[in-house]
Amino acid sequence: MNDLILEQVTKGFGAHVVLQEFSARFPGGQCTCIMGPSGCGKTTLLRLILGLEQPDSGRILGRTFPMAAVFQENRLFEDFSALSNVTAVCPRERRSEAAQHLTALGLGESLHAPVRTLSGGMKRRVAVAGVMAMKPRILVLDEPAAGLDPEGRDDILSEVKEYHKKTGTTVLLVSHSMEDIAKYANRVLVMSNKKIAMYDTVEKVFARAPELLELGLSVPQVTKIFLKLREMGVDVPADVYTIPYAVKMILEAKRRREAGESLVLPREAKKEGGAAGC
Repeated sequence: MNDLILEQVTKGFGAHVVLQEFSARFPGGQCTCIMGPSGCGKTTLLRLILGLEQPDSGRILGRTFPMAAVFQENRLFEDFSALSNVTAVCPRERRSEAAQHLTALGLGESLHAPVRTLSGGMKRRVAVAGVMAMKPRILVLDEPAAGLDPEGRDDILSEVKEYHKKTGTTVLLVSHSMEDIAKYANRVLVMSNKKIAMYDTVEKVFARAPELLELGLSVPQVTKIFLKLREMGVDVPADVYTIPYAVKMILEAKRRREAGESLVLPREAKKEGGAAGC
């Protein structure tokens, strides 16, 4: 799978510059999450990658086709059934998979219901099922779980993760949910002021939680708890971002305490891992 490469890409609308000399390499076959404050250019970046907008300067290399996307607004045939919406966009030889994707997303009992009768969350599921049935080489998802309850979010993102695992598709995911990012992404790109503020593995980005907070972004609740513990002088890691890892670190701290080891954080480390804004 080819890497997707942006070289010195600049894009503006009139006098308003959205991206300026933006360079990034998205590894082929990985799931990269793009995050940043509202209005920082995330959607414009996705539209450039998809060819829906053209850069003012710079170039984009490594596009592989087909590409597919789900944006925040649903683009469905309202009078068609959920099943017809999916079969309408996928190759004939893959239409048998349409019902499988819809069923996996919790729409097994609504396959033949007109889309106009479905809730907003169910429409999101139809849209996601449609792009997965297309078997794209690059899958772009702009807040795919927006407006869904926790169960709905897990249904959609778990299915996307399973699809990514099976196909090796390159996935670009925009999400404001730190918990979603922690569970599903391989890498995280943080945008700010028209450029890249951070770009690394999930572990390394969330280890810089105080900087994320300064940018006006959030971090997983479990990360905030561990940062607060460090602020209080407890020697625990700063890069805890999932519940399983948190449990592991708590048990490790318990073992150290029972072995007579100190859990007091050195003053220098406390300053480095402080929890500003928690």
